[in-house]
Amino acid sequence: MTGTGASGRPGSAGARAAVEWLASVAPDPDACRWEWERDPLGTALLPAGRRWDVLIVPGWLGHPALDVLQRLVERPGPVLRGFGGERTGFFVPVGTAARWVGTGTRAAGRGAWIAVPHPGRVVGAARWLVVPDGSGTLTDPALLELALHEAAGRIAGGGGRA
Repeated sequence: MTGTGASGRPGSAGARAAVEWLASVAPDPDACRWEWERDPLGTALLPAGRRWDVLIVPGWLGHPALDVLQRLVERPGPVLRGFGGERTGFFVPVGTAARWVGTGTRAAGRGAWIAVPHPGRVVGAARWLVVPDGSGTLTDPALLELALHEAAGRIAGGGGRA
């Protein structure tokens, strides 16, 4: 799977828009941008619950769910792969984390912080599966729930990836 939206080139207009959108939630957006520019392998700790929440699912379920989502919508919201593929984080509207109930799912909302790589760069164990487009596009929680159920059903049925 490759990221969509921003081209992935650090100098591209799409990547710049994504940087601005992500950095806007940082306590000091200028310091966040400076850190990303200074250290191409660096990540920024950004607070969830301001412009987005993140639903974090095991990678074995997240990757197939993303495949389903990409069949349902032209472009889902940003999706991060972290910890060597062991987890997948879907960016969803603010408030979703407080309402989400799901076995094996962790929800990061207000008060939580997310390690976020620069859009368009692969950073160690973290990379974007769907790069933010800078417009604020997020994944619809109802569609994500549907995608997770479909992916889990296919996995349980021996169909492997959705």
